Amino acid sequence: MNYLDEVRIAFVHLRERKRQTVLTALGVAVGSAMLVTTISVARGSSSNVVAKVIDTAPHVLISAERVVPLVPENLVTQRGKVAMVTKNINLDEQEVIKNYVEVVESIRPVGELRSISPFVLSKLLARNKTRFTPCVARGVVPHLEADIAGLQKNLLEKNSLEELAYTPNGILVGDLLAKKLNAGYRDRIVLVTKNSEEFSVTIVGRFSSGFNAKDEREAYVNLALAQRMEGIASNSVTGIGLRTAHVDRASETSAKVQKLSGYKSESWDETNRNVIEFYNRNALITLVLVGFVFVVAGLGVSSVMTTVILQKVKDIAILRSMGMQAGSITRIFMLEGFMIGVLGVVIGSPMGHVICHFVDAIRFEASTAGVLKSDKINIIEQPEAHLMVIAFGILIAVISSWSPARKATRYLPVRILRGEVGA
Repeated sequence: MNYLDEVRIAFVHLRERKRQTVLTALGVAVGSAMLVTTISVARGSSSNVVAKVIDTAPHVLISAERVVPLVPENLVTQRGKVAMVTKNINLDEQEVIKNYVEVVESIRPVGELRSISPFVLSKLLARNKTRFTPCVARGVVPHLEADIAGLQKNLLEKNSLEELAYTPNGILVGDLLAKKLNAGYRDRIVLVTKNSEEFSVTIVGRFSSGFNAKDEREAYVNLALAQRMEGIASNSVTGIGLRTAHVDRASETSAKVQKLSGYKSESWDETNRNVIEFYNRNALITLVLVGFVFVVAGLGVSSVMTTVILQKVKDIAILRSMGMQAGSITRIFMLEGFMIGVLGVVIGSPMGHVICHFVDAIRFEASTAGVLKSDKINIIEQPEAHLMVIAFGILIAVISSWSPARKATRYLPVRILRGEVGA
């Protein structure tokens, strides 16, 4: 008996039980559709987070932590010994980048840099009449910050950065922070520092980045105002944000910047590693859980194959008596599993595409309950997902039919013909 004969026999077995075959194939189809949809949603969510991070954070961030020690300010020689004397360190004093202009000039030779923006971070308490909320003010030079973290395109009032530049006591707040304070354009609010100093500022605009944590806690003020609030010199900042020409090579750029500046530098993926890993981990867990749908479908295939074998024991006995090899019997029933798997994925893959298209078209009111603010479920459907699901679906069906197929070869023809169907 050749392989073509085995295929014909397998096809006849399935055709005789059309309803059972179709229902089993539908189980594989549902698993395929759900897995395609889950992979597309997981990729869409992860890609959306990465895109938001790239748009709302500097590609490279220089912090005030030195990796190259400073040259000691004084050298005192006494009796042949050299003692290094440094200034007393105040533990309450904020770590800063001194003479930041020199640091900026030292990294300009890096060709990948497109924008450089020094900043000062200040943790404050924002107050509007009887409303209080903690916030973080970022002191910046408005025209330098515009392109660093996509701030310009996230503005709700388009001329806010220009107005901030000529308003010394102006502040640009996140839209959720403005709602918390119940404050609007040109309203005056008070910023309270850690030393209980109060600074009255005027709201010159709002921004919406899509990151809820950022929009409800962050604000932008002029660099000089932030330096006064933190009590640091006008030539000092707490960090420098950089935007590069090639975001995918930010790690390489970060290493060059760190070597030239002497300060610790991190790329966007290092700074936001926790957020990115959180979404990737959740996507993987969801994918594994949905993958169990295929396991259930595989159990259905195995059940059907077992039923078919029990109903075909006499046919198996006759074929074995005629000299058919055990391998041929095994292949026949595994071919049946293969056919069920093929039928299932042929139905399931297009079904998954339809579901993805339907989910992508759904729009709802943007929620502020999660990490990201979005009015849709992000879908990224790729051909690789369909190919992977098709291969996985067929493999599960074939593997599920292997045990019943092996069991069929263990029946003894003589015992079957005597009416005994035990192994």
